[in-house]
Amino acid sequence: MTDLQQGPLHDRHVALGAKLADFGGWHMPIEYPGGGVLKEHAAVREAVGVFDVSHLGKGVVRGPGARDYVNDRLSNDLRRVGPGQAQYTLCCDENGGVVDDLIAYVRSEDEVFLIPNAANSSQVVRRLQEDAPAALEVEDLHRSLAVLAVQGPRSAELVAALGLPNDHDYMSFVSAEWQGLPVVVCRTGYTGELGFELLPRWQDAGPLWDALLRLGAPLGLLPCGLGARDTLRTEMGYPLHGQDLSPDISPVQARSGWAVGWDKDRFWGREALLAEKSAGPRRLLRGLEALDRGIPRPGMPVQSEAGPVGTVTSGTFSPTRRVGIGLALLDASVNEGDEVSVDVRGRPSRMRVVRPPFVPSHVR
Repeated sequence: MTDLQQGPLHDRHVALGAKLADFGGWHMPIEYPGGGVLKEHAAVREAVGVFDVSHLGKGVVRGPGARDYVNDRLSNDLRRVGPGQAQYTLCCDENGGVVDDLIAYVRSEDEVFLIPNAANSSQVVRRLQEDAPAALEVEDLHRSLAVLAVQGPRSAELVAALGLPNDHDYMSFVSAEWQGLPVVVCRTGYTGELGFELLPRWQDAGPLWDALLRLGAPLGLLPCGLGARDTLRTEMGYPLHGQDLSPDISPVQARSGWAVGWDKDRFWGREALLAEKSAGPRRLLRGLEALDRGIPRPGMPVQSEAGPVGTVTSGTFSPTRRVGIGLALLDASVNEGDEVSVDVRGRPSRMRVVRPPFVPSHVR
């Protein structure tokens, strides 16, 4: 794995004995000893957990009219949010497929900060650079900033213990200092719990991580890997790019049309998406909940009494519900409440089609 990229906390994860694996071309912690996915998942649902997600991309568009420029390219309507607010949006191609899903942070009319997924960051930045007028600068900041996600019902207590602001609204952000070092505090996350994402400079991530572990210990904090991050987001029905969203899975099919500014005059993929929305998609992303002991996994075929109806895109065992759950791209004729069969390693498993989330959201 010598060709994998390493984040600013790599040595600390190794020292903690983390199980590391390739994720989006980065050497990332999947779980930690003494915790494991189930305990790390429970820490986030019941207390607080901290994730190193510094592999996520970062970019900035700055210059006169930067906000309008981004708004005319990405799917959601940035006019709905103002400076200090963040918005979930999509970067689509001309066919309406999803190049990436990302968060846009409006700093001002002339500056928008972006956090795309790790594997797609360079492609998003490149597309924005190629389309930009000379007056705008589009800069890749992938290794300039780290991202530490502090998630769980006690996350606000931990952020306050650091001396950082913790009372701003969901999907907003503020610039602050920790021990004289700059850090952006975002009220965002990927777990469905109260949470924050802290963005220190790349070189400052280590001391901030150490402080989080030290101050969080009395609150029940555990360091959490990407294994728990996946079970947490699946319980919420949050899509993962490359599985539930992709160049071959449009936001209409993924039921992410709420992240599309349908009334906008332009954005990448607009004509194709409007046509698909008008005609009606042939398949839709829906939730699956096992009625037996089966656990759906990506790629498993789904059948109804009439025959094949789709494929599982994400699936796992729900630590909270203690049952198999998943997301599946199913024929539009399949409805919520229907019973289907999933081929789980050669054995049929009965599952009900449901609408996520699988557990209540505590985002607020």
